[in-house]
Amino acid sequence: MDDMWMMAGMVGASYLLGAVPFGFLLARTRGVDIRKVGSGNIGATNVFRSVGKSWGVLTFICDLLKGFLPVFLFPLLWGKTGGAMTLDAPVALVCGVAAIMGHNWPVYLGFKGGKGVATSAGVLLGLAPASVGIGVLVWLAAFLISRYVSVASIVAAVAVAASGWLFYHGDGWLRPAALALLAALTIVRHKSNIRRLLAGTEHRFEFRRGRPRPDASKSS
Repeated sequence: MDDMWMMAGMVGASYLLGAVPFGFLLARTRGVDIRKVGSGNIGATNVFRSVGKSWGVLTFICDLLKGFLPVFLFPLLWGKTGGAMTLDAPVALVCGVAAIMGHNWPVYLGFKGGKGVATSAGVLLGLAPASVGIGVLVWLAAFLISRYVSVASIVAAVAVAASGWLFYHGDGWLRPAALALLAALTIVRHKSNIRRLLAGTEHRFEFRRGRPRPDASKSS
C-alpha cells in the first residue's frame, strides 16, 4: 500500500512538473501572451518565432528538463526508499508519460497545452539516449531539407520509434513499445499540422526574429 501511494505521488508530481507552462511564463516576462500570437502554441517553436531566439531556446531547455527530471530522479528516489524498480523499469516510463501529459494538457492553462516534442525528448533522453541521438540527427536533416518544424518532428518521432526496436529489443518489449507509444502521441498532437501540410498552408520556419501577430496563420 505504501508503494502504491508513493507511485501515485510520483506520477502526480511528474504531471504537475510537466504542466508548468514555461513558454507561456517566459513570454509573459516580455509582455507577450504566447497563446494570442503566432500559432497560439505555448511551445518553444512559437516562442522562438514570436518572442525571440534566446527565449525560444530557453523554453526548449526548460520543457526538455521537465521531461527528463522525473524519469531520472523519481526512480532513484524509489530505489532509495525501498522500491524494487530501477531506472529501466515501469516507474520511469509512467513518470515520463505523466510529464508529457502535463505539458500537453496542463491543469494551469485549462488543459490546453503544447505538442510535447521537447518534453518527449527529455523523457527519451532518460529512457533511451541512443534513440534520442538518432532522433536529433533525423530532426535536423528533415528540418534543414523542409524547413517545416512539424515535418521534422513527425519524421524524428518515427525514427525514434524504429531505432527503439533496433537498439533496445534485447532488453524486452517494454522500452521499444514505450518509444512507439510516445511517437504515436507526438504524431497525433500534430494532426492540425498534417492537415495544413496537405492543404499547402503550413508555415515554413524563417531564421529571423518574429514579431507578435495575433492574426498570424496557425502553425506548430
